[in-house]
Amino acid sequence: MNAPISIDRNEILKRYKPIAKLTHKGLQGHALIIGGSYGKIGAVCLAGKAALKTGCGLVTAFVPKCGYQIVQISNPELMVITDTDENHLSDIRFDLKPNAIGIGPGMGLHIETQKAFHDFLSNKSVPMVIDADALNILAHNPSWMALVSPKTILTPHPKELERLIGKWHSEAEMFQKTIAFSLVNQVIIVMKGAPTYIIDGEMVYLNTSGNAALATAGSGDVLTGIITSLLAQSYKSCDAAILGVYLHGLTADIALPETGYQSFIASSIIDYLGKAYLSLES
Repeated sequence: MNAPISIDRNEILKRYKPIAKLTHKGLQGHALIIGGSYGKIGAVCLAGKAALKTGCGLVTAFVPKCGYQIVQISNPELMVITDTDENHLSDIRFDLKPNAIGIGPGMGLHIETQKAFHDFLSNKSVPMVIDADALNILAHNPSWMALVSPKTILTPHPKELERLIGKWHSEAEMFQKTIAFSLVNQVIIVMKGAPTYIIDGEMVYLNTSGNAALATAGSGDVLTGIITSLLAQSYKSCDAAILGVYLHGLTADIALPETGYQSFIASSIIDYLGKAYLSLES
């Protein structure tokens, strides 16, 4: 494989676009976050709030009915639409025209949800981030990768990656298989870990921000929201993945002297996004 390109502040500043002074919410993009199931609505709350705090003008959450009040109360800035089913997603339909979609956080693997995801993929070509249970559904149904639009961003942690590409016996084989998967399916893969790599075909990027504080529940849901937000704001897919991963890690670097490792949680990532952005502009 090619030597990885190190993503540091200089590489980020080549890609980062400051907000236009005369913009309005309609120009800042509309992101749709799809996911949640009974007991896992928090994943969508985290992703949705992260999308807002990353600069998106409008964010809508699509959740099962049991999530309606939870999302409305926890994030008053989010709009909410619901599935017909009470506890899980069964029919992913909406009249919106979002600029980007993040799907998977907290979604679960219910058989009806799997069918709904299949039907959704068959009809959608909006820029997209696929995460969590949506990745596991694809791993169960490999032929469905043919329905995934080119330049879609997949954000697997190591176990989800293994389910998608199969077991590996060395780091070299892991990269070889991931690059092959990216090339064959024309997708961008964010290999979450320490460190995180972004794979876009034969191009490999190594993220340099972040620390062990990010090893906490919900951290990946927040990353999905961040990257979806950047896609909705018209960043190219690979740039959205690179900038999103870097900002996500940067929050933990900035927060560490104040929070320590142990008390930094997924919500802390969202809380420190403002300081992460300010550090790019200083």
